[in-house]
Amino acid sequence: MAQKFYAVRRGRRPGIYRTWPETQQQVNGFTGAQYKSFPTEAAAKAFMQGKSTPTTGRRPVRSSAPAQPTTPATITVYTDGGSRNTGNVAGGHVRAGDKAAWAYRIELPADQVMTDSAGEWGASNNRMEIMAFLRALQALQRRGVNDQSIQFVLDSRYVLNAITQGWLAGWKRRGWKRSAGPLANAELWADVDRLLGAFPHLSFNWTKGHATNQGNVFVDHLLNQTMDAMVAGHPAPTAQAPRATPATKSQPAAHPKPARADQPASRETVDRSVAAIRQILHDAGLPDDAPQSKD
Repeated sequence: MAQKFYAVRRGRRPGIYRTWPETQQQVNGFTGAQYKSFPTEAAAKAFMQGKSTPTTGRRPVRSSAPAQPTTPATITVYTDGGSRNTGNVAGGHVRAGDKAAWAYRIELPADQVMTDSAGEWGASNNRMEIMAFLRALQALQRRGVNDQSIQFVLDSRYVLNAITQGWLAGWKRRGWKRSAGPLANAELWADVDRLLGAFPHLSFNWTKGHATNQGNVFVDHLLNQTMDAMVAGHPAPTAQAPRATPATKSQPAAHPKPARADQPASRETVDRSVAAIRQILHDAGLPDDAPQSKD
Protein backbone atom coordinates (compact mmCIF):
# COMPACT_ATOMS: atom_id res chain seq x y z
CA MET A 1 0.00 0.00 0.00
CA ALA A 2 1.30 3.43 -0.95
CA GLN A 3 2.26 5.69 1.93
CA LYS A 4 0.08 8.74 2.43
CA PHE A 5 0.89 12.07 4.00
CA TYR A 6 -1.93 13.73 5.93
CA ALA A 7 -1.63 17.51 6.11
CA VAL A 8 -3.65 19.25 8.85
CA ARG A 9 -3.72 22.96 8.06
CA ARG A 10 -6.36 23.75 10.69
CA GLY A 11 -6.77 21.47 13.67
CA ARG A 12 -5.68 20.97 17.25
CA ARG A 13 -2.04 20.58 16.22
CA PRO A 14 -1.44 21.58 12.58
CA GLY A 15 1.22 19.51 10.88
CA ILE A 16 1.90 16.56 8.61
CA TYR A 17 1.03 13.08 9.87
CA ARG A 18 1.75 9.63 8.48
CA THR A 19 -1.34 7.76 9.69
CA TRP A 20 -5.06 8.46 9.64
CA PRO A 21 -5.57 7.72 13.38
CA GLU A 22 -3.00 10.42 14.25
CA THR A 23 -4.71 12.83 11.87
CA GLN A 24 -8.15 12.02 13.22
CA GLN A 25 -7.07 13.04 16.71
CA GLN A 26 -6.28 16.52 15.39
CA VAL A 27 -9.49 17.11 13.40
CA ASN A 28 -12.18 14.99 15.04
CA GLY A 29 -14.56 17.45 16.71
CA PHE A 30 -12.56 20.55 15.63
CA THR A 31 -14.90 23.03 13.95
CA GLY A 32 -13.60 24.32 10.62
CA ALA A 33 -10.80 21.75 10.35
CA GLN A 34 -8.83 21.77 7.08
CA TYR A 35 -6.93 18.64 6.14
CA LYS A 36 -6.13 16.48 3.14
CA SER A 37 -4.15 13.38 2.22
CA PHE A 38 -1.35 13.48 -0.38
CA PRO A 39 0.83 10.88 -2.07
CA THR A 40 4.02 12.92 -1.48
CA GLU A 41 5.42 14.96 1.38
CA ALA A 42 6.15 17.86 -0.99
CA ALA A 43 2.48 18.13 -1.92
CA ALA A 44 1.48 18.01 1.75
CA LYS A 45 3.95 20.83 2.54
CA ALA A 46 2.56 22.91 -0.32
CA PHE A 47 -0.93 22.51 1.16
CA MET A 48 0.34 23.58 4.58
CA GLN A 49 1.80 26.74 2.98
CA GLY A 50 -1.54 27.58 1.39
CA LYS A 51 -0.50 26.69 -2.15
CA SER A 52 -3.48 24.42 -2.75
CA THR A 53 -7.22 24.69 -2.25
CA PRO A 54 -8.36 23.86 1.28
CA THR A 55 -10.29 20.68 0.64
CA THR A 56 -10.49 17.59 2.82
CA GLY A 57 -9.12 14.16 2.02
CA ARG A 58 -11.89 12.66 4.13
CA ARG A 59 -15.22 14.08 5.10
CA PRO A 60 -14.66 16.13 8.25
CA VAL A 61 -16.27 14.91 11.43
CA ARG A 62 -19.01 17.31 12.48
CA SER A 63 -18.86 18.48 16.05
CA SER A 64 -20.94 20.52 18.43
CA ALA A 65 -17.77 22.12 19.85
CA PRO A 66 -17.77 25.84 18.93
CA ALA A 67 -14.87 27.54 17.19
CA GLN A 68 -12.33 29.33 19.35
CA PRO A 69 -12.74 33.13 19.42
CA THR A 70 -10.28 35.42 17.64
CA THR A 71 -10.81 38.32 20.06
CA PRO A 72 -10.25 38.47 23.84
CA ALA A 73 -13.15 37.19 25.88
CA THR A 74 -15.57 39.85 27.10
CA ILE A 75 -17.29 37.43 29.51
CA THR A 76 -15.60 34.98 31.86
CA VAL A 77 -17.49 32.08 33.41
CA TYR A 78 -16.36 29.87 36.31
CA THR A 79 -18.20 26.62 36.99
CA ASP A 80 -17.75 23.86 39.54
CA GLY A 81 -19.56 20.84 40.92
CA GLY A 82 -19.03 18.66 43.95
CA SER A 83 -20.39 15.70 45.88
CA ARG A 84 -19.82 14.63 49.48
CA ASN A 85 -19.68 11.00 48.55
CA THR A 86 -19.82 8.90 51.72
CA GLY A 87 -19.38 5.80 49.60
CA ASN A 88 -16.14 7.11 48.12
CA VAL A 89 -14.06 4.09 49.09
CA ALA A 90 -12.80 1.13 47.11
CA GLY A 91 -15.83 -0.28 45.33
CA GLY A 92 -18.09 2.41 46.81
CA HIS A 93 -20.71 4.47 45.04
CA VAL A 94 -22.70 7.62 45.61
CA ARG A 95 -25.47 6.99 48.12
CA ALA A 96 -28.99 8.39 48.04
CA GLY A 97 -28.37 10.56 51.09
CA ASP A 98 -25.10 12.07 49.87
CA LYS A 99 -25.08 15.83 49.35
CA ALA A 100 -24.11 17.29 45.97
CA ALA A 101 -24.21 20.78 44.45
CA TRP A 102 -23.15 22.90 41.51
CA ALA A 103 -22.32 26.60 41.15
CA TYR A 104 -21.32 29.15 38.55
CA ARG A 105 -20.01 32.72 38.46
CA ILE A 106 -20.45 34.81 35.31
CA GLU A 107 -18.33 37.96 35.06
CA LEU A 108 -19.98 40.35 32.60
CA PRO A 109 -18.73 43.64 31.15
CA ALA A 110 -19.10 46.81 33.26
CA ASP A 111 -18.11 44.92 36.41
CA GLN A 112 -21.37 42.98 36.62
CA VAL A 113 -21.50 39.47 38.10
CA MET A 114 -24.14 36.72 38.02
CA THR A 115 -23.93 33.72 40.36
CA ASP A 116 -26.15 30.77 41.16
CA SER A 117 -26.02 27.39 42.88
CA ALA A 118 -28.34 24.48 43.67
CA GLY A 119 -28.14 21.10 45.34
CA GLU A 120 -29.14 17.54 44.60
CA TRP A 121 -29.32 14.43 46.73
CA GLY A 122 -27.36 11.35 45.67
CA ALA A 123 -25.66 12.89 42.62
CA SER A 124 -22.11 12.21 41.46
CA ASN A 125 -19.36 14.81 41.16
CA ASN A 126 -19.39 14.46 37.35
CA ARG A 127 -23.12 15.10 37.19
CA MET A 128 -22.70 18.30 39.19
CA GLU A 129 -19.83 19.46 36.96
CA ILE A 130 -22.06 19.02 33.89
CA MET A 131 -24.98 20.75 35.63
CA ALA A 132 -22.83 23.77 36.50
CA PHE A 133 -21.73 24.13 32.88
CA LEU A 134 -25.25 23.59 31.53
CA ARG A 135 -26.89 26.05 33.93
CA ALA A 136 -24.28 28.69 33.08
CA LEU A 137 -25.01 28.28 29.36
CA GLN A 138 -28.72 28.64 30.04
CA ALA A 139 -28.16 31.80 32.09
CA LEU A 140 -26.01 33.31 29.33
CA GLN A 141 -28.66 32.49 26.74
CA ARG A 142 -31.42 34.06 28.84
CA ARG A 143 -29.33 37.21 29.11
CA GLY A 144 -28.92 37.32 25.34
CA VAL A 145 -25.12 37.42 25.20
CA ASN A 146 -24.66 34.35 22.99
CA ASP A 147 -22.75 36.21 20.27
CA GLN A 148 -20.17 37.69 22.62
CA SER A 149 -16.75 36.19 23.22
CA ILE A 150 -17.08 33.95 26.29
CA GLN A 151 -14.34 32.14 28.17
CA PHE A 152 -15.17 29.20 30.45
CA VAL A 153 -12.75 28.36 33.25
CA LEU A 154 -13.30 25.06 35.05
CA ASP A 155 -11.37 22.37 36.88
CA SER A 156 -13.21 19.39 35.35
CA ARG A 157 -11.15 17.73 32.64
CA TYR A 158 -14.10 15.40 32.10
CA VAL A 159 -16.32 18.27 30.92
CA LEU A 160 -13.50 19.98 29.03
CA ASN A 161 -12.44 16.85 27.16
CA ALA A 162 -16.01 15.96 26.27
CA ILE A 163 -16.37 19.28 24.47
CA THR A 164 -12.89 19.99 23.11
CA GLN A 165 -11.69 16.47 22.33
CA GLY A 166 -14.69 15.37 20.29
CA TRP A 167 -16.18 13.00 22.87
CA LEU A 168 -19.52 14.78 22.67
CA ALA A 169 -19.72 14.35 18.92
CA GLY A 170 -18.92 10.64 19.23
CA TRP A 171 -21.55 10.06 21.89
CA LYS A 172 -24.10 11.88 19.75
CA ARG A 173 -23.34 9.77 16.68
CA ARG A 174 -23.87 6.61 18.73
CA GLY A 175 -27.23 7.81 20.05
CA TRP A 176 -25.80 9.22 23.28
CA LYS A 177 -23.91 6.08 24.15
CA ARG A 178 -20.24 5.36 24.77
CA SER A 179 -18.45 2.87 22.57
CA ALA A 180 -18.14 0.66 25.65
CA GLY A 181 -21.76 0.94 26.75
CA PRO A 182 -24.24 3.33 28.42
CA LEU A 183 -23.37 6.99 28.89
CA ALA A 184 -23.93 8.42 32.36
CA ASN A 185 -25.97 11.64 32.40
CA ALA A 186 -26.80 11.28 28.71
CA GLU A 187 -29.80 13.61 29.01
CA LEU A 188 -27.58 16.41 30.35
CA TRP A 189 -25.02 15.95 27.58
CA ALA A 190 -27.82 16.13 24.99
CA ASP A 191 -28.96 19.44 26.52
CA VAL A 192 -25.38 20.75 26.46
CA ASP A 193 -25.03 19.76 22.80
CA ARG A 194 -28.22 21.61 21.84
CA LEU A 195 -27.07 24.77 23.60
CA LEU A 196 -23.48 24.85 22.33
CA GLY A 197 -24.62 25.56 18.78
CA ALA A 198 -26.00 28.92 19.96
CA PHE A 199 -22.58 30.09 21.18
CA PRO A 200 -20.20 30.76 18.26
CA HIS A 201 -17.38 32.32 20.30
CA LEU A 202 -16.57 30.05 23.23
CA SER A 203 -13.12 29.28 24.58
CA PHE A 204 -12.16 26.93 27.38
CA ASN A 205 -9.44 26.88 30.01
CA TRP A 206 -8.60 24.36 32.71
CA THR A 207 -7.53 25.48 36.17
CA LYS A 208 -6.34 23.51 39.15
CA GLY A 209 -9.23 23.13 41.54
CA HIS A 210 -9.31 24.83 44.96
CA ALA A 211 -5.94 26.50 44.39
CA THR A 212 -5.10 30.11 43.52
CA ASN A 213 -7.69 30.96 40.85
CA GLN A 214 -10.09 33.22 42.75
CA GLY A 215 -13.02 32.62 40.43
CA ASN A 216 -12.68 28.88 40.91
CA VAL A 217 -12.30 29.30 44.66
CA PHE A 218 -15.48 31.39 44.69
CA VAL A 219 -17.67 28.77 43.00
CA ASP A 220 -16.17 26.04 45.19
CA HIS A 221 -17.16 28.02 48.30
CA LEU A 222 -20.59 28.72 46.84
CA LEU A 223 -21.44 25.08 46.15
CA ASN A 224 -20.14 24.05 49.58
CA GLN A 225 -22.42 26.64 51.17
CA THR A 226 -25.30 25.03 49.27
CA MET A 227 -24.36 21.59 50.59
CA ASP A 228 -23.99 22.98 54.11
CA ALA A 229 -27.59 24.20 53.90
CA MET A 230 -28.94 20.79 52.87
CA VAL A 231 -30.86 18.96 55.61
CA ALA A 232 -31.66 15.25 55.46
CA GLY A 233 -35.31 14.61 54.75
CA HIS A 234 -35.82 17.99 53.10
CA PRO A 235 -35.65 19.03 49.43
CA ALA A 236 -32.29 20.27 48.21
CA PRO A 237 -31.90 24.03 47.58
CA THR A 238 -33.01 24.96 44.08
CA ALA A 239 -31.57 27.44 41.60
CA GLN A 240 -32.59 31.07 41.89
CA ALA A 241 -33.26 33.66 39.19
CA PRO A 242 -29.76 35.15 38.91
CA ARG A 243 -29.38 38.89 38.53
CA ALA A 244 -26.35 40.90 37.57
CA THR A 245 -24.82 42.68 40.55
CA PRO A 246 -21.74 44.90 40.89
CA ALA A 247 -18.54 42.88 41.09
CA THR A 248 -16.40 42.96 44.20
CA LYS A 249 -13.19 44.69 43.19
CA SER A 250 -10.91 43.25 45.85
CA GLN A 251 -11.72 39.57 46.22
CA PRO A 252 -14.05 37.60 43.92
CA ALA A 253 -14.59 34.98 46.64
CA ALA A 254 -16.29 37.37 49.00
CA HIS A 255 -16.35 35.26 52.14
CA PRO A 256 -15.44 36.52 55.60
CA LYS A 257 -12.02 35.56 56.81
CA PRO A 258 -11.91 33.40 59.93
CA ALA A 259 -10.66 35.04 63.09
CA ARG A 260 -6.99 34.55 63.86
CA ALA A 261 -6.32 31.67 66.20
CA ASP A 262 -4.12 33.85 68.43
CA GLN A 263 -6.69 36.65 68.74
CA PRO A 264 -8.16 36.61 72.31
CA ALA A 265 -11.92 36.46 72.72
CA SER A 266 -13.67 39.51 74.15
CA ARG A 267 -14.83 39.56 77.79
CA GLU A 268 -18.43 39.62 76.60
CA THR A 269 -17.85 36.43 74.56
CA VAL A 270 -16.22 34.70 77.55
CA ASP A 271 -19.11 35.64 79.84
CA ARG A 272 -21.66 34.30 77.37
CA SER A 273 -19.76 31.04 77.02
CA VAL A 274 -19.49 30.58 80.80
CA ALA A 275 -23.19 31.30 81.26
CA ALA A 276 -24.06 28.76 78.58
CA ILE A 277 -21.90 26.10 80.25
CA ARG A 278 -23.47 26.77 83.64
CA GLN A 279 -26.95 26.42 82.16
CA ILE A 280 -26.05 23.12 80.49
CA LEU A 281 -24.73 21.75 83.80
CA HIS A 282 -27.84 22.97 85.61
CA ASP A 283 -30.18 21.35 83.06
CA ALA A 284 -28.27 18.09 83.36
CA GLY A 285 -28.57 18.10 87.17
CA LEU A 286 -24.81 18.34 87.62
CA PRO A 287 -22.94 20.52 90.15
CA ASP A 288 -22.34 24.02 88.88
CA ASP A 289 -18.62 24.43 89.44
CA ALA A 290 -17.96 26.75 86.54
CA PRO A 291 -15.83 29.67 87.76
CA GLN A 292 -17.13 33.21 87.53
CA SER A 293 -15.20 35.55 85.31
CA LYS A 294 -13.28 38.23 87.10
CA ASP A 295 -12.82 41.84 86.09
